[in-house]
Amino acid sequence: MRHARLLLGIWIVGTVVAAAPGAPPAAAEPTWLAGIAKAKITPEQPLWLAGYGARDRPAEGTLHDLWLKVLVLQTPDGQRAVVVTSDLLGFSQPMYEAVCAELKSQCGLDRHQIMLTASHTHSGPVLRDALYDIYPLDEGQVALIEAYSRRLEKTVVATVADALSQLTPAVLRTGKGSTNFGVNRRNNPQAQVDELLARSAELTGPVDHDVPVLAVRSPQGELRAVLFSYACHCTTLSEYEWSGDYAGFAQIALERSHPGAVAMFHAGCGADQNPLPRREVRLCQRYGDMLAAAVEATLRTPLRPVAPRLRTAGELIELPYEKTLDKPELEAALDKDVYQQRRARRLLRQLAEGKSLASGHHYPVQAWRLGEDQLWISLGGEVVVDYSLRFKQTYGATTWVTGYANDVMAYIPSRRVWEEGGYEAGAFHVYGLPTDRWTPDIEERIAGTVGRLVEQVK
Repeated sequence: MRHARLLLGIWIVGTVVAAAPGAPPAAAEPTWLAGIAKAKITPEQPLWLAGYGARDRPAEGTLHDLWLKVLVLQTPDGQRAVVVTSDLLGFSQPMYEAVCAELKSQCGLDRHQIMLTASHTHSGPVLRDALYDIYPLDEGQVALIEAYSRRLEKTVVATVADALSQLTPAVLRTGKGSTNFGVNRRNNPQAQVDELLARSAELTGPVDHDVPVLAVRSPQGELRAVLFSYACHCTTLSEYEWSGDYAGFAQIALERSHPGAVAMFHAGCGADQNPLPRREVRLCQRYGDMLAAAVEATLRTPLRPVAPRLRTAGELIELPYEKTLDKPELEAALDKDVYQQRRARRLLRQLAEGKSLASGHHYPVQAWRLGEDQLWISLGGEVVVDYSLRFKQTYGATTWVTGYANDVMAYIPSRRVWEEGGYEAGAFHVYGLPTDRWTPDIEERIAGTVGRLVEQVK
């Protein structure tokens, strides 16, 4: 962490070549193999719910269960990609590293082949080494959180192994739908949205209402899995019950409509987008149904076939902090709000123990290409919508851009949001990092990395 100028690693690129001219008829041509598995991850003990610092006690019940779901894709010559979706706020860096290490050891998978995604539900459990400073956790709760997180890591690995053991021929097709309940929260304060909608006023600010869809079918046409995304916070609910929020309701609706199929949601670049209005179960259900309806409508359209070719690439880059907090700044924070007080006390203890504070963060970026032209970019952290809009403009409207992937360490502002300031430009005291801002060139650093990776997967 101290060597901010060092590039941490470039992940290997995998590729598959097209079938040679004169190959057998279509029915005998090489095809995708797909393996699908799922595991229930609803905590059995009353853990703290992640996402809202205003909560003052652990969970008290279950609205609907939380799930971890895995899709493994393999090409005819053995190249693989693994997508993990989860009803979680997001994986922490230590959990990401632990899972990647185990998947390498047990399944022979490299980091660039693994995409850990989350719905970013604010009704899932707190995970180890993530957001501890915003909750009044005692030692007993921390022990429960860490024990659950270790079990979760093992569940991820076991579920991936399960999916790998079930590889069977599959047909992949992609499409894109749309739904409009996501609202730019920076431009449309929550208290004003009801009034604006009541008089049919136009909401403002950049949004991404696309619903990317990947359908995985058997050669006979049976739907086995549907993977879909939306760029909006899963923050409809804020009570004390476990749930996947609107994304959970959407997955339930799709699996009810397609018995035997697995519905998998991954969050887009929705760090500055909220489902508004909110805070009622009926609204959460409505948004989930709207999202499921967008997926269903897309499945009924002529989808683009995806040839069994795969290229995957990734880098870990160092994103530097604008300034690492020093001892006087941390001491001054002891007089600020409770989140900053907790962060300051923890970091001051580290300094007193002779430990240095990081000058940046190891940040994961991935680019995959499925078939000829389906580009899939994934970014760590809470990524604002400007990134998906930029990459779709640069690489084509069908590009998928996933946020909250692999390591959710902080908000990831664009240059515009960085300059405007506000919550999404910082909030480092919430995540507990030893700084208050990224450097102003954060967007160009990330976009430059994406550009290199896209070149590798051409």
